Amino acid sequence: MSKIGLRTALLLGAVLAVAPAAAQKVDLDPGIQPYAAVSGISGNLSSVGSDTLNNLMTLWSEGFRKLYPSVRVQVEGKGSSTAPPALIEGTAQFGPMSRAMKNREADEFEARFGYPPVPMRVAVDALAVYVHKDNPLERLTLAEVDAIFSKNRRCGLAAGIDSWDQLGVGGALDGEPIRLYGRNSASGTYGYFKNVALCKGDFRDTTKEQPGSASVVQGVTEDLSGIGYSGIGYRTSGVRTLVLAAEEGGAYASTEPGDVYSGAYPLARFLYVYVNKPPNEKLEPLSEEFLRFVFSQAGQEIVLKDGYLPLPAAIADQELAKLD
Repeated sequence: MSKIGLRTALLLGAVLAVAPAAAQKVDLDPGIQPYAAVSGISGNLSSVGSDTLNNLMTLWSEGFRKLYPSVRVQVEGKGSSTAPPALIEGTAQFGPMSRAMKNREADEFEARFGYPPVPMRVAVDALAVYVHKDNPLERLTLAEVDAIFSKNRRCGLAAGIDSWDQLGVGGALDGEPIRLYGRNSASGTYGYFKNVALCKGDFRDTTKEQPGSASVVQGVTEDLSGIGYSGIGYRTSGVRTLVLAAEEGGAYASTEPGDVYSGAYPLARFLYVYVNKPPNEKLEPLSEEFLRFVFSQAGQEIVLKDGYLPLPAAIADQELAKLD
């Protein structure tokens, strides 16, 4: 989902209370409905896909099981690229992804079933660029991000950025090389960052690829000279998020809710759960009720608890309509 697409979609019904303070607070849209439990729900569910969504899927599963103790949910988060094969092979009912499915992946699904997979937007994320908490750097343009992480520099800068002094950072980091932390190629976050922040360029060979988002943040936490990227839900006190501008001379925007919901933050994105739902048919009751729980007050409160941003009611209603 592009920045423009996210902005347009969110503004359809964003009535969330976002305070203009430095540490903004976001409340659930009052239009998000409470969840009403139904009878006869039991069985097993499997989720295979995004590491970014791993904690969310686990927390949703725990909340759902409190209502339906006889339900068992297995969650595996090894990267968004593992979701489409699991849906195609029928080994999972849910395919969480931190990026939209690629055309090739959707085509393979449709070749198998004769209809496309259904994407469900379940939360809003700010893909953050992190530095160590003691690094004084505050902001970057996407072209600078590209010049730091990419060996192609397709976003426009003539030369790469290799050391902190090139960004005006002195003190203990004066002349120190920039050390890069990122995800592996199975990750949807890797793919999204490559497409948007690197203008579809290639990562530098020196990027330390990590198996999960938590590992990226941990690497930067332990490395004063480090910089990395992951979803905002993995932010800790050991790192800081940088303010970003989409282009030189453009407005800078932060990972605070107001900038993300407005679409001003250039790495704002939806998080998805894909499902196999034939056209004009309903999902089987267990999967449908799990998704209804996700889009309820209880489910979107879990989104907040995990550090992501809840959906506006208008978006939640659009997604729920896909279940009918």
